[in-house]
Amino acid sequence: MGAAGVLPAAACVLLALLPPGRAQSTPPAGCGKDLSSLYYNLCDLSAAWGIAVEAVASLGVVTSFVLTIVLVASLPFVQDPPKKSLVATQVFFMLGTFGLFCLTFDFIVGPNFSTCASRRFLFGVLFGLCFSCLLAHAVALNFLARRNRGPRGWVTLAVALLLALVEVIINAEWLTITVARREGGPADPCVLADADFVLALTYVMVLLVAAFGTAWPALCGRYTRWRKHGAFILATTGLSMAIWVAWTAMYLYGNQRAGEKPGWDDPTLAIALVANACAFILLYVIPEVTHVTRRGPEQAYEDDGYPTRGVGYETILKEQKSQSMFVENKAFSMDEPSFAKKPVSPYSGYNGQLLTSVYQPTEMALMHKSEGPYDMILPRATAASTAAGSASSTLRAEDAFAVQARHAAAQRSGQVQSPYSRNRW
Repeated sequence: MGAAGVLPAAACVLLALLPPGRAQSTPPAGCGKDLSSLYYNLCDLSAAWGIAVEAVASLGVVTSFVLTIVLVASLPFVQDPPKKSLVATQVFFMLGTFGLFCLTFDFIVGPNFSTCASRRFLFGVLFGLCFSCLLAHAVALNFLARRNRGPRGWVTLAVALLLALVEVIINAEWLTITVARREGGPADPCVLADADFVLALTYVMVLLVAAFGTAWPALCGRYTRWRKHGAFILATTGLSMAIWVAWTAMYLYGNQRAGEKPGWDDPTLAIALVANACAFILLYVIPEVTHVTRRGPEQAYEDDGYPTRGVGYETILKEQKSQSMFVENKAFSMDEPSFAKKPVSPYSGYNGQLLTSVYQPTEMALMHKSEGPYDMILPRATAASTAAGSASSTLRAEDAFAVQARHAAAQRSGQVQSPYSRNRW
């Protein structure tokens, strides 16, 4: 929580740079002559707070917009279902943060009917939306930390929007009642007591305290991987509470004691908006965006146990080759008789030399040699064996075994068949 004292200290430094309140008849240094006095704080070089807050708010608008796009674009790459279900709630939180940076310009420019009405209405609504999203996220983390299974994403988003809708109704009724009750003059939303402005934000403060208290039990859950998300919410809400205590005390009592009651009210609220929105970005949005695409331990374990196969062309060929070899070997072992010896191929002695340097006996020489029947030396394929083994060019084991058995039977009977006793062609 070392950052808790940085933003309030910076706010005090900016407030110390404020010029004393005075009516300006001529444009200040840095502003054009044709510029309305309503926008003097945007260009007044003597009022350092306006330019400093404007620069920080502009940077915050761009940063929050870019982070929102990054979070939405990362949705297809989120592999953890619980994290994916919380993306919608986080997007609405970032939209609320974007609105807070934009609302800062409303407090930098001078007050009129439109700026005062938008200040009073949007200040509580935008903070209510952000704190509602944090509270809904904290509730979901309590389920995840204990059961590793949280509510559905639309349930979490619906809870956040319903909590924010309460503040919308409160601010709408409060703005209508306070503006319409003025008698004897035109309605002016800028005429408002400081205590009324703070009391109208009571519900927002309740949401802030509830989010801070709900984030604590998530740190004690069974599944420790959700603790860091609870720590993000805890740090964000803790620093937000410090900022709210600082600006409320300054707005109600500090400005009056300093003798700059009317002049420091708008800078106090503008600095509070920028400081709290920056706390949202630094302590919650950026950590959540960086963790949204990280895999949980379950997904990492599954990937280690069942590695993903390659989809390259070489990998596919290797798999097909191994599968085809397995099928051929399996079919050959099924066709081969278990009690017969494997026949020796007549080409087993071939050593790869050319035909001119190796003696190759012809069929006539083999027939006249009469060392055995012709079927044993050069077995011929029958119709059955050709039909059954048309897909393979190797000799079938059962055909060779049948020829060998027939030859053995002929020798036992003493009858040697002539190689021309059958019609072989």
